[in-house]
Amino acid sequence: MITSRTDLTPSALIPKLQRFWELSGRKILSIEQTYDKANGTPVYTVAGKYSTRGWTEWTEGFVYGSAVLQFDATNDSQFLEIARRNTVERMASHVSHVGVHDHGFNNLSTYGNLLRLLREGRLPANEWEAEFYKLAIKTSAAVQAARWSPIPDGGYIYSFNGPHSLFVDTVRSCRVLMAGHSLGHVLMGEGDKPISLLQRTIQHLAATARYNIFYGEGRDTYDIRGRTAHEAVFNRNDGAFRCPNSQQGFSGFTTWTRGLAWAMVGYAEELEFLATLDDAELEPFGGRAAIEAVWRKAAQATCDFYIEHTPTCGIPYWDTGAPAIHRLDNYLNRRADPYNEWEPVDSSAAAIGAQGLLRLGRYMNGVGESEAGARYLQAGLTVSDTLFTAPYLSESDDHQGLVLHSIYHRPNGWDYVPPGSKIPNGESSMWGDYHARELALYLQRLAKNAPYYTFYSGIN
Repeated sequence: MITSRTDLTPSALIPKLQRFWELSGRKILSIEQTYDKANGTPVYTVAGKYSTRGWTEWTEGFVYGSAVLQFDATNDSQFLEIARRNTVERMASHVSHVGVHDHGFNNLSTYGNLLRLLREGRLPANEWEAEFYKLAIKTSAAVQAARWSPIPDGGYIYSFNGPHSLFVDTVRSCRVLMAGHSLGHVLMGEGDKPISLLQRTIQHLAATARYNIFYGEGRDTYDIRGRTAHEAVFNRNDGAFRCPNSQQGFSGFTTWTRGLAWAMVGYAEELEFLATLDDAELEPFGGRAAIEAVWRKAAQATCDFYIEHTPTCGIPYWDTGAPAIHRLDNYLNRRADPYNEWEPVDSSAAAIGAQGLLRLGRYMNGVGESEAGARYLQAGLTVSDTLFTAPYLSESDDHQGLVLHSIYHRPNGWDYVPPGSKIPNGESSMWGDYHARELALYLQRLAKNAPYYTFYSGIN
């Protein structure tokens, strides 16, 4: 269980954040100057160098989005130039990509962040540039919303596995639908029927909360509150739920911690967004109280599970039911060991999950529940404090990764195992590095009383 430090504040982390951004800039420039884009998108490192893995191109927005965040944090204009140029030259295919559930990752990391900086006055005012970014977000939102499987109690955006497959990851990708809705956009269906992006998001988050997240209410033998299944599988003949499953975790009955982290941050930031909407907008879809209750229940359950099933330092192992994790005696009551002989940790889950803890803590404080708010905030700060120092922060210029000990696909054996080790360790991922930057920017803005960082800043 995480041992949260009560002395930590965002301001106390400023020295670590300054060092983080110094290293981050060098990593971004190394990739930009040496990586051959003809090989595909950088996904993860192999012996310290970024490599690709042909599955989907879901990480390209994180590459250029990282440069946007670097500019945001440091005002170094060379990173803005890298981000703008590559977004224009390389991101259009992601806007119209009908084969993936990753629009909220790729397109809000690039077009969304750039629009936010324009609206904040960080870039010279240019209405045509703003319209370019807004059109990309609207189109991306509609394309993502069209990837739809109806079920008797609503529906969901299906994964790249096909219409039967609901991934827990997609909770965070849904934010592009909310951004599109904020811009006044809808998905146009057959017979020119307008389809609400807000409705689809609400239904998707409800389906994920019901079928991918457990609450200790007797659903099955493995029903532990806050546990998540990577995938929920449905019968497409009648829309009936069939079983939990996993693609990147150990099984459908264990918790893949990166999937857990996606749910943590996804529900927490959607709760923040919900507060910006009028009651009248929400009434046709059940009303604010009902929607908020579902999202809050999911957010608290997953964040509580993370706190309770993660080692004291805040860095989780890749799956809480990994087959050899029992060999790590008493592992929840000590710091995680990325160099152990049995099961790898996943720092990318920590980078994602920490932001969920922090946002949920702020939300709980806002609704008057200060004790719960403090619990989540201090846990998030503790995870961040661990993540932004060795052995997780990558300080060598010979390594292109920023945050070490990330895991991509343990079941498929895709992760690099260094000589002399029995498990993967010492490597980075593009999603882990991007979300560590997002976390660092979030904390830096809090510490400096800068505008609060959200996915919808400058959009709604």
